[in-house]
Amino acid sequence: MLQQVIALVFIAIFIWRLAEQKKRQQIGTNEFILWLSFWLLGALAIIFIRSLDKLLVNLGFSGSGINFLLYLAVMSLFYFVFKLRLKLSKMEKNLTDLVREITLK
Repeated sequence: MLQQVIALVFIAIFIWRLAEQKKRQQIGTNEFILWLSFWLLGALAIIFIRSLDKLLVNLGFSGSGINFLLYLAVMSLFYFVFKLRLKLSKMEKNLTDLVREITLK
């Protein structure tokens, strides 16, 4: 129970910081909605962890809900790192093309 409260406090801090960034226009509306949804889903998962445990048992999984959430978080992080790497490669290619074009002029 204490871990749930601590996790919910951290999520509240992250949402507060997110709202500040939106207020200062450091992030766009779409990004704000994405991250707000992410943190709210995380908070719901923490609040209903017992129900998630029961659901996973009914679906035939042998782990607990927190393990499932951890696996899901790690997979999401790897996916975001992969997407970031692709975006970085595209930016490097565009920069190389731009420098080449400027050099030829």
